Amino acid sequence: MALSQSGIGMKILGISAFYHDSAAALVIDGEIIAAAQEERFTRIKHDSNFPANAIKFCLEYGNITAEDVDLVAFYEKPFIKFERILETYFSYAPTGIKSFMKAVPVWLKQKLWIKDIIKEKVGCRKNIIFPEHHESHAASAFFPSPFKEAAFLTIDGVGEWTTTSYGIGKNNTIEVIAELKYPHSLGLLYSAFTHFAGFKVNSGEYKLMGLAPYGQPRYVDKILSELMDLKEDGSFKLDMRYFNYCAGLTMTNKNFDQLFGGQPRSPESELTQRDMDIARSIQDVTEEAMLRMSRHVYKETGQKNLCMAGGVALNCVGNGRVHREGPFQNIWIQPAAGDSGAAIGAALFTYYQYLGNPRRADGENDSQKSSYLGPEFKNSQIKDFLDKRNVIYKVLDDEDIPVVAANLIADEKVIGWFQGRMEFGPRALGGRSIIGDARSPIMQETMNLKIKFRESYRPFAPSVLREKVSDFFELDVDSPYMLLVAPVKEDIRRKITAEEKELFGIDKLNVVRSLIPAVTHVDYSARIHTVDKNVNPLYYKLIKAFYEKTGCPVIINTSFNVRGEPIVCTPEDAYRCFMRTNIDYLIIGNYIIDKKEQKSLMDDTLWWEIFELD
Repeated sequence: MALSQSGIGMKILGISAFYHDSAAALVIDGEIIAAAQEERFTRIKHDSNFPANAIKFCLEYGNITAEDVDLVAFYEKPFIKFERILETYFSYAPTGIKSFMKAVPVWLKQKLWIKDIIKEKVGCRKNIIFPEHHESHAASAFFPSPFKEAAFLTIDGVGEWTTTSYGIGKNNTIEVIAELKYPHSLGLLYSAFTHFAGFKVNSGEYKLMGLAPYGQPRYVDKILSELMDLKEDGSFKLDMRYFNYCAGLTMTNKNFDQLFGGQPRSPESELTQRDMDIARSIQDVTEEAMLRMSRHVYKETGQKNLCMAGGVALNCVGNGRVHREGPFQNIWIQPAAGDSGAAIGAALFTYYQYLGNPRRADGENDSQKSSYLGPEFKNSQIKDFLDKRNVIYKVLDDEDIPVVAANLIADEKVIGWFQGRMEFGPRALGGRSIIGDARSPIMQETMNLKIKFRESYRPFAPSVLREKVSDFFELDVDSPYMLLVAPVKEDIRRKITAEEKELFGIDKLNVVRSLIPAVTHVDYSARIHTVDKNVNPLYYKLIKAFYEKTGCPVIINTSFNVRGEPIVCTPEDAYRCFMRTNIDYLIIGNYIIDKKEQKSLMDDTLWWEIFELD
């Protein structure tokens, strides 16, 4: 459903591109109208290419053309970033010649010519604004927040030169007070350990965080004594003798290998206790750094509210500790905290700070629209697709959808749930989700191995009725964006036997730890998604119906995708994922599809058309 009017309002297009998670956002008169990552359209995970498809969607949803756009905002300053790259290579010369020869041609051919690319690919001839990278992050954190005034903290790998910044947002302005500069970066430190543990940088950090509770913090002292000089205020310096990211093609070097007793783990190889201990150690160090930073920011700004963005703000375990142990009364985190969300930040920075427009904030409700900012599909569009593909389905009345879904989940069936607008950011929030029974002791392993096709140890998140969250978790605030981790309450935990306490590593996985074992991690934590009846009424009704049937107001919620693919965007994406996995039912709009009633796609004459294979 697109907007009906296009002739009024200041229309600003925000763009992030060419590093990872390219995205676009449309802001009209300060309102976020639409936003989406390019990966959702191209089906290339973390797609870094120019977000032509995301831009097309945003303009169409806003019912405008490129010529209607008043200003375009790009999320960073390319020339300053290029300056940093050149200075870094020259300072390490001739060591980084291979990396230099790989990186510089891309800049000379593409990344330095953002204005020309935008004019060519978007067809927009208007002025282009270039906030700094961390200004875009800060704007994405503060301007959509509910606060009239707040401190902000941005932490990521690196922008132009900045890796961490803090400051104050007031009304329609943000002011940076202090920064940490490259190469000293908490995000790059975490990514270095991601690489060392055998995961892919800029996408495997979630895996490292999920692996951490299986390990012991054996290397914390070594990290803090050899790699990192962490000060009480959260500032730090890294010993660059152990890292290779400044001028090399890898994150770490032989000195790093020697320090931690061997070479990096080969991708897809068996996880060892060392890998788990590495994950736990860097996670503990990261949390400690985040806590020290937050305390310093509180001391220096005197603010009671904190807003966060940057890739490290997706470390929901660290966020949970800042919430529980930090000094701030209220915290708001940009749900698309990485570079994709900087597209929103750049557009809002332009509208408020560059143009000086007034900003309204009520202190309670954010303007992120629950991050339901992507495409949506009418029942007629869904039906057209299903009929074209000869899919066997049944039609459900509106009031029957939540009851039918709840009954299926209670019967331990797994459902692909495709409703409303697609989420913006890395988390599925009840728009494009796979859902199941959190009470099942086997559901975590089943969904990981047979549906998500990913590592069995990775935890799933609970979706819980907002008013019931404190009955199950040690949390008393909204967590609508699944960005806070909190402990499961003591009274729903199961007492662990002496034999179970002796288990180490992945063997801990199969221990039933609570009344909701499928969403209880091995350290009794959970990454919580609270569901409000006024935010996503249909999803709320589903969980409410499940609660009325079972007495449990908690279900499993994981993103609707398989390993290595982005979250589904269209009905075709959803059907393809459904048919390639062991998901039992697909509920898409008002249509329910039973896997048992479908022909195997390999027997379908439309297989090649559906999957566009040669």
